[in-house]
Amino acid sequence: MAFTQPFVLRWGVVSTGRIAMEFVKDCLINPATRDTTDVAHKVIAVGSRNGNVQRAQDFITAYGSGAAIKAYGTYEEVYADNEVDAIYIGSPHTQHYDNALAALLAGKHVLCEKATTSNAAELRHLLSVAKEKKLFFMEAMWTRFQPLTKEVKRLAEEGALGDPVVLHADLSHDFQPETLPQTHRMLDPYLGGGALLDLGPYPMIWTVLALYEHPSNKKALPTSISASMVKSPITGVDSSTSWTVNFTSALRAQAILSCSMTIPTAQFGATIRYQNGNIIIGTPIFKPSTLTVQYFDKPGSGNVVREEKRVFEYVGGGWYYEADEVAKCVRDGKLESDLWGHDKSLLLMDTFDEVRRQGGYQLPAGVEKVV
Repeated sequence: MAFTQPFVLRWGVVSTGRIAMEFVKDCLINPATRDTTDVAHKVIAVGSRNGNVQRAQDFITAYGSGAAIKAYGTYEEVYADNEVDAIYIGSPHTQHYDNALAALLAGKHVLCEKATTSNAAELRHLLSVAKEKKLFFMEAMWTRFQPLTKEVKRLAEEGALGDPVVLHADLSHDFQPETLPQTHRMLDPYLGGGALLDLGPYPMIWTVLALYEHPSNKKALPTSISASMVKSPITGVDSSTSWTVNFTSALRAQAILSCSMTIPTAQFGATIRYQNGNIIIGTPIFKPSTLTVQYFDKPGSGNVVREEKRVFEYVGGGWYYEADEVAKCVRDGKLESDLWGHDKSLLLMDTFDEVRRQGGYQLPAGVEKVV
Protein backbone atom coordinates (compact mmCIF):
# COMPACT_ATOMS: atom_id res chain seq x y z
CA MET A 1 0.00 0.00 0.00
CA ALA A 2 1.38 3.43 -0.95
CA PHE A 3 1.08 6.33 1.47
CA THR A 4 1.13 9.83 0.02
CA GLN A 5 1.47 11.42 3.46
CA PRO A 6 3.01 9.85 6.56
CA PHE A 7 0.72 8.82 9.38
CA VAL A 8 1.61 11.00 12.37
CA LEU A 9 1.23 9.44 15.81
CA ARG A 10 0.80 11.97 18.61
CA TRP A 11 2.51 10.97 21.85
CA GLY A 12 2.00 11.76 25.50
CA VAL A 13 4.98 10.87 27.67
CA VAL A 14 4.63 9.75 31.27
CA SER A 15 7.80 10.20 33.36
CA THR A 16 10.77 12.51 33.03
CA GLY A 17 13.50 9.91 33.65
CA ARG A 18 16.40 8.82 31.47
CA ILE A 19 14.49 6.29 29.37
CA ALA A 20 11.77 8.84 28.64
CA MET A 21 14.50 11.24 27.61
CA GLU A 22 15.94 8.73 25.14
CA PHE A 23 12.50 8.03 23.71
CA VAL A 24 11.58 11.69 23.24
CA LYS A 25 14.90 12.60 21.65
CA ASP A 26 14.55 9.73 19.16
CA CYS A 27 10.91 10.53 18.33
CA LEU A 28 12.01 14.00 17.26
CA ILE A 29 14.63 12.71 14.79
CA ASN A 30 13.63 13.04 11.14
CA PRO A 31 12.30 9.61 10.00
CA ALA A 32 14.04 10.08 6.66
CA THR A 33 17.37 9.39 8.40
CA ARG A 34 16.20 5.77 8.74
CA ASP A 35 14.48 5.62 5.35
CA THR A 36 11.03 5.76 6.93
CA THR A 37 8.43 7.68 4.94
CA ASP A 38 5.06 6.20 5.95
CA VAL A 39 4.96 7.19 9.65
CA ALA A 40 6.15 10.10 11.77
CA HIS A 41 5.91 11.18 15.41
CA LYS A 42 4.85 14.26 17.31
CA VAL A 43 5.36 14.63 21.05
CA ILE A 44 2.32 16.52 22.33
CA ALA A 45 2.78 16.42 26.10
CA VAL A 46 5.13 15.37 28.89
CA GLY A 47 3.88 14.75 32.41
CA SER A 48 5.62 14.79 35.77
CA ARG A 49 4.19 13.76 39.13
CA ASN A 50 2.97 15.52 42.26
CA GLY A 51 2.14 18.78 40.53
CA ASN A 52 5.77 19.35 39.52
CA VAL A 53 5.06 21.05 36.20
CA GLN A 54 8.48 22.71 36.31
CA ARG A 55 10.19 19.34 36.09
CA ALA A 56 8.19 18.54 32.96
CA GLN A 57 9.04 21.95 31.51
CA ASP A 58 12.75 21.51 32.28
CA PHE A 59 12.62 18.11 30.55
CA ILE A 60 11.02 19.64 27.45
CA THR A 61 13.52 22.49 27.38
CA ALA A 62 16.44 20.06 27.63
CA TYR A 63 15.27 17.34 25.23
CA GLY A 64 12.38 18.72 23.18
CA SER A 65 14.54 20.15 20.37
CA GLY A 66 12.50 23.34 20.43
CA ALA A 67 9.22 21.61 19.68
CA ALA A 68 5.98 23.03 21.12
CA ILE A 69 5.30 20.39 23.80
CA LYS A 70 2.86 20.84 26.68
CA ALA A 71 4.19 20.45 30.23
CA TYR A 72 1.89 18.88 32.81
CA GLY A 73 2.41 18.40 36.53
CA THR A 74 0.35 15.20 36.63
CA TYR A 75 0.09 12.07 34.52
CA GLU A 76 -3.70 12.38 34.54
CA GLU A 77 -3.51 15.59 32.51
CA VAL A 78 -1.50 13.75 29.85
CA TYR A 79 -4.09 10.96 29.67
CA ALA A 80 -6.91 13.52 29.38
CA ASP A 81 -5.31 15.54 26.56
CA ASN A 82 -7.52 15.12 23.49
CA GLU A 83 -4.60 15.71 21.15
CA VAL A 84 -2.72 12.66 22.47
CA ASP A 85 -3.18 9.35 20.62
CA ALA A 86 -0.73 7.12 22.49
CA ILE A 87 0.98 7.11 25.86
CA TYR A 88 4.61 6.16 26.39
CA ILE A 89 5.15 4.95 29.97
CA GLY A 90 8.69 5.25 31.33
CA SER A 91 7.97 5.16 35.07
CA PRO A 92 9.42 2.53 37.49
CA HIS A 93 8.28 -1.10 37.05
CA THR A 94 5.81 -1.19 39.93
CA GLN A 95 4.03 1.93 38.66
CA HIS A 96 3.48 0.55 35.15
CA TYR A 97 0.21 -1.21 35.96
CA ASP A 98 -1.51 1.85 37.43
CA ASN A 99 -0.15 4.15 34.72
CA ALA A 100 -1.08 1.84 31.84
CA LEU A 101 -4.53 1.10 33.25
CA ALA A 102 -5.29 4.81 33.59
CA ALA A 103 -4.10 5.45 30.03
CA LEU A 104 -6.23 2.63 28.63
CA LEU A 105 -9.30 3.75 30.54
CA ALA A 106 -8.74 7.22 29.07
CA GLY A 107 -8.91 5.67 25.60
CA LYS A 108 -5.20 5.89 24.74
CA HIS A 109 -2.97 3.37 23.01
CA VAL A 110 -0.05 2.31 25.21
CA LEU A 111 3.67 1.62 24.81
CA CYS A 112 4.86 0.50 28.25
CA GLU A 113 8.47 0.07 29.30
CA LYS A 114 9.81 -3.29 30.34
CA ALA A 115 9.30 -5.11 32.54
CA THR A 116 5.69 -4.32 31.66
CA THR A 117 4.30 -4.95 35.13
CA SER A 118 5.21 -6.32 38.55
CA ASN A 119 3.79 -9.74 37.66
CA ALA A 120 1.99 -11.64 34.93
CA ALA A 121 -1.44 -11.25 36.55
CA GLU A 122 -1.22 -7.46 36.24
CA LEU A 123 -0.24 -7.78 32.59
CA ARG A 124 -3.09 -10.15 31.82
CA HIS A 125 -5.54 -7.66 33.28
CA LEU A 126 -4.10 -4.79 31.24
CA LEU A 127 -4.35 -6.88 28.08
CA SER A 128 -7.98 -7.72 28.81
CA VAL A 129 -8.77 -4.01 29.23
CA ALA A 130 -6.91 -3.12 26.03
CA LYS A 131 -8.85 -5.79 24.14
CA GLU A 132 -12.16 -4.64 25.57
CA LYS A 133 -11.40 -1.02 24.66
CA LYS A 134 -9.99 -2.02 21.24
CA LEU A 135 -6.71 -0.24 21.99
CA PHE A 136 -3.16 -1.08 20.98
CA PHE A 137 -0.83 -2.22 23.77
CA MET A 138 2.84 -3.16 23.51
CA GLU A 139 5.78 -3.71 25.79
CA ALA A 140 8.61 -1.35 24.85
CA MET A 141 11.05 -4.09 23.84
CA TRP A 142 13.01 -1.71 21.61
CA THR A 143 15.77 -4.23 20.85
CA ARG A 144 13.31 -6.40 18.90
CA PHE A 145 12.80 -3.73 16.25
CA GLN A 146 16.42 -2.80 15.59
CA PRO A 147 17.86 -3.73 12.17
CA LEU A 148 20.50 -6.06 13.66
CA THR A 149 17.83 -8.05 15.49
CA LYS A 150 15.78 -8.46 12.34
CA GLU A 151 18.89 -9.72 10.56
CA VAL A 152 19.56 -12.25 13.33
CA LYS A 153 16.06 -13.60 12.89
CA ARG A 154 16.56 -13.92 9.13
CA LEU A 155 19.89 -15.74 9.53
CA ALA A 156 18.52 -17.99 12.25
CA GLU A 157 15.57 -19.12 10.19
CA GLU A 158 16.96 -19.37 6.66
CA GLY A 159 18.06 -22.95 7.39
CA ALA A 160 21.83 -23.00 6.93
CA LEU A 161 22.58 -23.10 10.67
CA GLY A 162 20.04 -25.78 11.52
CA ASP A 163 18.11 -25.71 14.77
CA PRO A 164 19.33 -23.77 17.81
CA VAL A 165 20.57 -25.92 20.68
CA VAL A 166 21.96 -23.61 23.39
CA LEU A 167 21.77 -19.87 23.94
CA HIS A 168 23.95 -17.93 26.40
CA ALA A 169 23.03 -14.34 27.24
CA ASP A 170 23.99 -11.93 29.99
CA LEU A 171 23.30 -8.32 30.80
CA SER A 172 25.00 -6.91 33.86
CA HIS A 173 26.12 -3.52 35.07
CA ASP A 174 27.99 -2.45 38.18
CA PHE A 175 25.58 0.05 39.71
CA GLN A 176 27.80 0.20 42.82
CA PRO A 177 24.73 -0.37 45.02
CA GLU A 178 26.68 0.37 48.19
CA THR A 179 26.87 4.01 47.04
CA LEU A 180 23.19 4.36 46.17
CA PRO A 181 20.37 5.60 48.39
CA GLN A 182 17.99 2.84 49.37
CA THR A 183 15.25 4.68 47.50
CA HIS A 184 17.09 4.19 44.18
CA ARG A 185 15.12 2.15 41.64
CA MET A 186 17.75 -0.62 41.69
CA LEU A 187 17.57 -1.05 45.47
CA ASP A 188 14.00 -0.21 46.43
CA PRO A 189 11.73 -3.29 46.45
CA TYR A 190 8.71 -0.96 46.32
CA LEU A 191 9.95 0.02 42.85
CA GLY A 192 10.61 -3.59 41.82
CA GLY A 193 14.33 -3.10 42.45
CA GLY A 194 17.03 -5.63 41.64
CA ALA A 195 18.70 -7.03 38.56
CA LEU A 196 15.91 -9.27 37.24
CA LEU A 197 13.15 -6.82 36.33
CA ASP A 198 15.59 -4.11 35.22
CA LEU A 199 18.19 -6.10 33.27
CA GLY A 200 16.55 -9.51 32.81
CA PRO A 201 14.28 -8.56 29.88
CA TYR A 202 17.31 -8.30 27.60
CA PRO A 203 18.64 -11.85 27.94
CA MET A 204 15.01 -12.92 27.54
CA ILE A 205 14.44 -11.04 24.29
CA TRP A 206 17.15 -13.13 22.63
CA THR A 207 15.60 -16.27 24.13
CA VAL A 208 12.25 -15.36 22.62
CA LEU A 209 13.74 -14.46 19.25
CA ALA A 210 16.10 -17.42 18.89
CA LEU A 211 14.16 -20.21 20.60
CA TYR A 212 10.47 -19.37 21.10
CA GLU A 213 10.09 -17.74 17.66
CA HIS A 214 12.11 -20.35 15.78
CA PRO A 215 9.84 -22.26 13.34
CA SER A 216 10.99 -25.61 14.73
CA ASN A 217 9.60 -24.62 18.15
CA LYS A 218 6.07 -24.22 16.72
CA LYS A 219 5.33 -21.47 19.29
CA ALA A 220 5.55 -23.95 22.16
CA LEU A 221 6.03 -22.42 25.61
CA PRO A 222 9.02 -23.37 27.79
CA THR A 223 8.70 -26.75 29.46
CA SER A 224 10.77 -25.90 32.53
CA ILE A 225 12.59 -23.05 34.25
CA SER A 226 15.34 -23.30 36.85
CA ALA A 227 16.54 -20.23 38.73
CA SER A 228 18.93 -19.04 41.41
CA MET A 229 19.35 -15.66 43.10
CA VAL A 230 21.90 -13.87 45.22
CA LYS A 231 20.22 -11.08 47.16
CA SER A 232 21.54 -7.69 48.13
CA PRO A 233 22.37 -7.41 51.85
CA ILE A 234 21.20 -3.79 51.67
CA THR A 235 17.49 -4.20 50.84
CA GLY A 236 16.99 -7.86 49.90
CA VAL A 237 16.41 -7.29 46.18
CA ASP A 238 18.20 -9.64 43.79
CA SER A 239 21.74 -8.50 43.03
CA SER A 240 22.69 -11.43 40.77
CA THR A 241 20.27 -13.85 39.15
CA SER A 242 20.70 -16.76 36.76
CA TRP A 243 18.06 -18.93 35.13
CA THR A 244 17.72 -21.59 32.48
CA VAL A 245 14.74 -21.90 30.16
CA ASN A 246 14.17 -25.26 28.46
CA PHE A 247 12.16 -25.79 25.28
CA THR A 248 11.52 -29.51 24.77
CA SER A 249 7.99 -29.81 23.34
CA ALA A 250 9.05 -29.42 19.71
CA LEU A 251 12.48 -27.82 19.66
CA ARG A 252 15.09 -29.29 22.01
CA ALA A 253 16.98 -26.26 23.19
CA GLN A 254 18.05 -24.43 26.32
CA ALA A 255 18.71 -20.80 27.20
CA ILE A 256 21.26 -20.09 29.94
CA LEU A 257 20.69 -16.53 31.15
CA SER A 258 22.08 -14.18 33.78
CA CYS A 259 22.03 -10.62 35.04
CA SER A 260 23.77 -8.78 37.84
CA MET A 261 23.88 -5.25 39.21
CA THR A 262 27.30 -5.63 40.83
CA ILE A 263 29.61 -6.50 37.89
CA PRO A 264 30.16 -5.39 34.29
CA THR A 265 28.34 -7.28 31.56
CA ALA A 266 29.82 -10.52 30.21
CA GLN A 267 31.85 -10.04 27.05
CA PHE A 268 30.12 -12.91 25.22
CA GLY A 269 26.93 -10.82 25.06
CA ALA A 270 24.46 -13.22 23.51
CA THR A 271 25.70 -16.34 21.73
CA ILE A 272 23.30 -18.67 19.94
CA ARG A 273 24.78 -22.10 19.22
CA TYR A 274 23.30 -24.13 16.37
CA GLN A 275 23.93 -27.56 14.91
CA ASN A 276 25.86 -26.02 12.04
CA GLY A 277 27.43 -22.90 13.57
CA ASN A 278 27.01 -19.93 15.88
CA ILE A 279 25.54 -16.45 15.92
CA ILE A 280 27.48 -14.12 18.21
CA ILE A 281 25.75 -10.86 19.15
CA GLY A 282 27.94 -8.06 20.44
CA THR A 283 27.56 -6.07 23.62
CA PRO A 284 25.57 -4.37 24.95
CA ILE A 285 22.85 -6.84 24.04
CA PHE A 286 20.11 -4.21 24.31
CA LYS A 287 21.68 -2.22 21.47
CA PRO A 288 24.35 -4.34 19.77
CA SER A 289 26.19 -2.95 16.76
CA THR A 290 28.06 -6.10 15.72
CA LEU A 291 26.88 -9.49 14.55
CA THR A 292 29.13 -12.46 13.74
CA VAL A 293 27.98 -15.66 12.05
CA GLN A 294 30.17 -18.76 12.11
CA TYR A 295 29.59 -21.78 9.88
CA PHE A 296 30.98 -25.27 10.62
CA ASP A 297 32.35 -27.57 7.94
CA LYS A 298 29.85 -30.21 9.06
CA PRO A 299 27.16 -30.43 11.77
CA GLY A 300 28.55 -30.67 15.28
CA SER A 301 32.22 -30.41 14.31
CA GLY A 302 32.88 -26.99 15.83
CA ASN A 303 35.36 -26.40 13.01
CA VAL A 304 34.61 -22.90 11.70
CA VAL A 305 35.26 -22.71 7.96
CA ARG A 306 33.50 -19.42 7.27
CA GLU A 307 32.89 -16.37 9.43
CA GLU A 308 30.93 -13.27 8.51
CA LYS A 309 30.88 -10.09 10.63
CA ARG A 310 28.53 -7.17 10.13
CA VAL A 311 28.43 -3.74 11.75
CA PHE A 312 25.16 -1.82 12.12
CA GLU A 313 25.03 1.95 12.47
CA TYR A 314 22.16 4.43 12.53
CA VAL A 315 21.35 7.97 13.56
CA GLY A 316 20.12 8.44 17.13
CA GLY A 317 19.71 5.88 19.86
CA GLY A 318 17.53 3.31 18.08
CA TRP A 319 14.42 3.89 20.21
CA TYR A 320 12.43 5.22 17.25
CA TYR A 321 12.17 1.76 15.70
CA GLU A 322 9.68 0.68 18.39
CA ALA A 323 7.81 3.98 18.02
CA ASP A 324 7.56 3.35 14.26
CA GLU A 325 6.10 -0.07 14.98
CA VAL A 326 3.44 1.42 17.26
CA ALA A 327 2.54 4.04 14.66
CA LYS A 328 2.19 1.46 11.89
CA CYS A 329 0.06 -0.82 14.06
CA VAL A 330 -2.23 2.02 15.19
CA ARG A 331 -2.55 3.24 11.60
CA ASP A 332 -3.50 -0.26 10.45
CA GLY A 333 -5.96 -0.88 13.29
CA LYS A 334 -3.91 -3.59 14.98
CA LEU A 335 -4.20 -4.22 18.71
CA GLU A 336 -0.78 -5.84 19.01
CA SER A 337 2.49 -6.07 17.12
CA ASP A 338 3.30 -9.05 14.92
CA LEU A 339 6.96 -8.73 15.95
CA TRP A 340 6.49 -8.36 19.69
CA GLY A 341 3.00 -9.57 20.48
CA HIS A 342 1.23 -10.05 23.79
CA ASP A 343 2.23 -13.72 23.97
CA LYS A 344 5.90 -12.73 24.17
CA SER A 345 5.40 -10.18 26.93
CA LEU A 346 3.43 -12.78 28.87
CA LEU A 347 6.21 -15.31 28.35
CA LEU A 348 8.64 -12.84 29.95
CA MET A 349 6.42 -12.03 32.91
CA ASP A 350 5.47 -15.67 33.55
CA THR A 351 9.17 -16.54 33.49
CA PHE A 352 10.08 -13.72 35.87
CA ASP A 353 7.30 -14.73 38.26
CA GLU A 354 8.76 -18.23 38.39
CA VAL A 355 12.33 -16.98 38.75
CA ARG A 356 11.30 -14.76 41.67
CA ARG A 357 9.34 -17.63 43.22
CA GLN A 358 12.31 -19.97 43.06
CA GLY A 359 14.63 -17.22 44.31
CA GLY A 360 12.37 -16.33 47.22
CA TYR A 361 12.07 -12.68 46.21
CA GLN A 362 8.64 -11.33 47.14
CA LEU A 363 7.70 -7.73 46.54
CA PRO A 364 6.35 -5.84 49.57
CA ALA A 365 2.68 -6.26 50.42
CA GLY A 366 0.44 -4.05 48.31
CA VAL A 367 2.94 -3.46 45.50
CA GLU A 368 1.33 -6.04 43.22
CA LYS A 369 -2.14 -4.70 42.39
CA VAL A 370 -3.36 -7.95 40.81
CA VAL A 371 -2.24 -11.38 42.05
